[in-house]
Amino acid sequence: MRKKLLPVLIHRLPQNAMSRTMGKITASRFSRLAIERYIRHYHIDSTVIEKPVSQYRTLKEFFCRRLKPEARPIAPGDQVIVSPVDGTVSQMGDICEGTMIQAKGKQFDVVELLGGSGDEARRYYGGKFITIYLSPRDYHRIHMPVEGDLIRYSYLPGRLYPVNRLGIENVDRLFARNERLVTYIETKDMGDLALIKVGALFVGSVKVSYNTATTNIKHGRQINNPIAGTPHYQKGVELGWFEFGSTVILLLESSQLQWAEGTQIGKPLLMGQLLAEKANQNGTCADN
Repeated sequence: MRKKLLPVLIHRLPQNAMSRTMGKITASRFSRLAIERYIRHYHIDSTVIEKPVSQYRTLKEFFCRRLKPEARPIAPGDQVIVSPVDGTVSQMGDICEGTMIQAKGKQFDVVELLGGSGDEARRYYGGKFITIYLSPRDYHRIHMPVEGDLIRYSYLPGRLYPVNRLGIENVDRLFARNERLVTYIETKDMGDLALIKVGALFVGSVKVSYNTATTNIKHGRQINNPIAGTPHYQKGVELGWFEFGSTVILLLESSQLQWAEGTQIGKPLLMGQLLAEKANQNGTCADN
């Protein structure tokens, strides 16, 4: 009975309102009293945090903490892609016939994921994708996976289903239904990339460093805009952050990329870790 009720509850919860409320609670000055307990509960290594724990004024501020620069070395090389976040690989593979895998038996469409733009989506057909889940204990800043130009962004309003195992297994097309903030990156010789920040239940909002775009807006509408000045970012530079945990999906246009050894479903990643590199032969749509 419990297993049958959970999917029903997931759909009926006032997800967006609950997430905005959670954002207000974690931003209150009283929330700082929960920081030490949060650290203990999630076994967070406070030695790599940018500043002393006592200097964080709220739980939200601590959650969005930066790390010491040496805590996350960036893999060297001009023709490599690094992980944009700390997290765990939940899915990865080739983008075949415009679809991606959400979970066993569940797929979703790249066109829908990117807000209905068929021309934009087709750019990634035959390329690769990786989905990285950020748990509450993870570092939640998002960084550039490669050197490149930020050319445009999209805000895609939607639901805020949980992106943990419960949500992934019970909500069809979850990542194409949750709200998203997409950053499009153009590189010199690594193809184009789409870095998709997916909102989730209790994620107060997603922020980016290049403008004031944010998520979880009341009565939000879809936005597709160029990024002013087309800023050039180096690999590893901070791109944005989650205000509580969620998921990042990275779409890679180039088929001439191969995953780094050890990059596989269920394995943890650290921001800056080698994720993929340019190969000498074209990839194919193999079984994911």
